[in-house]
Formats: sequence, C-alpha cells, structure tokens
Amino acid sequence: MCLFSPCDIDINRGTMRLTLLLSMAARVVVPKDYRYGTSRPWMPSAKRMNPPGKKRRKVFVEPIEPQDWSVFRGDTVEILAGKDKGKQGKVTQVFRHRNWVILEGLNTHYRYVGKTNNYRGSYIASEAPILVRDVALVDPSDRKPTEVDWKFTEEGDRVRVSLRTGRIIPKPVVERRDGIVPQQWKDGPKDTSPEDALEKTHVPSLKTLEEEVMEKLGIQETRRHRRSFWY
Repeated sequence: MCLFSPCDIDINRGTMRLTLLLSMAARVVVPKDYRYGTSRPWMPSAKRMNPPGKKRRKVFVEPIEPQDWSVFRGDTVEILAGKDKGKQGKVTQVFRHRNWVILEGLNTHYRYVGKTNNYRGSYIASEAPILVRDVALVDPSDRKPTEVDWKFTEEGDRVRVSLRTGRIIPKPVVERRDGIVPQQWKDGPKDTSPEDALEKTHVPSLKTLEEEVMEKLGIQETRRHRRSFWY
C-alpha cells in the first residue's frame, strides 16, 4: 500500500529543489581578481569598486590564528605607522579575514556620497582600515603602547599580559546594539532563568492535532478511510 500520494511526492521534490537553489544562492562567488573592502561583495559599493572585467593587483594577507588575535572591538590602540602615527583611538570594527581594524575618527579620508548629475553629493569623512600590525595595544596603567602575550591565571582564565609592565590588559566591555552590556546584565524578577529556559517541557508525539484533541476529549473514531490507489 502506498503511503504518499503523487501530489505529496511532487511537493517534496519541489521543496528539495527550492532548498538547493537557496543554498547555492547563499554562497557568494567572487572573481579571481576581486579586491576585498569593508563592504560585503553583494553591496553596491563593493560592485562599484570591482566592475566586470577590471583586474586589480592581488593583496596577500598573512593569516593569524584565532587564538593569537589580540585586538578586539572597544580596545584602545596607538597607530605605529601612517599619517596618524602616534595617535591613540578606540577600535570600532575588526576584520579578521583581512587583518584590518578601524579606529574611531582616525586614518580618515574624505569623499563625496550621493553624487548625481545635478548634485555634487555630500562631502563626508570615513575611517579607512589599518593593518593590525600597524597598531599596538595601549597599557591602561601608563597609557603607552605595548606588545602583549596570552597567558593563563591561577584560576585558568586566558588573559592578555603586557610584555613591558607585566600587567593584565582586560578585554573591553562592549555594548550591544540595544545598549545592553552582557557582562553587566542582572536578571530581573520577570526574566526567565537559564534553568527554566533549558528545561524540556515538550513531549514529542507522532499524533496529529486532531488525534490529540480526540484523545483528551475521549472521542472514539470507529470509521475507517476508504482504500485509495495512486494508479
């Protein structure tokens, strides 16, 4: 006896094809000579930088292991090279796949935005990325740049330690977009505790909603479906 009708089989095949197409569309394929920037490859700004047929010099990036990365969003660093050498600023963005960091108000360049035939556009300043090797963390104890190394405390916590002073440089506390600092959050009386959120209260069942309602109300169904054939 066939458990599925031809319509159900066609729907399942169509769903599988749609899922496959969506998964293929989610994979962004960039050209061989693509020049990466701070914008996503599918954004209009990235497409303007990489028009079809334009070849650009490949930029090699020295890979840094995730456990060796020592600069995070919210850190205060000092620029070691470039036009803003010696200035200190706060890290606002980190691009690990390109070894880039962006500092608030530093290493800026000016450009026109929204330029049209009848309007020259708005002249704004935007921060350009800086290589992580061209910045150094600032030691909070004396506000001077220093090299850092990862070490473990007696409690087993992995921390950043200044090689110049030997002091621990804690990770920055960063607010989320909604203004909440996860490290400083305190549960209120109406907040759900993690234990209650992880408690399994749902009992899975293979019965349909109608069968569950009939079982709770004590309804007995004596009728049987008429046999059907797909051919």
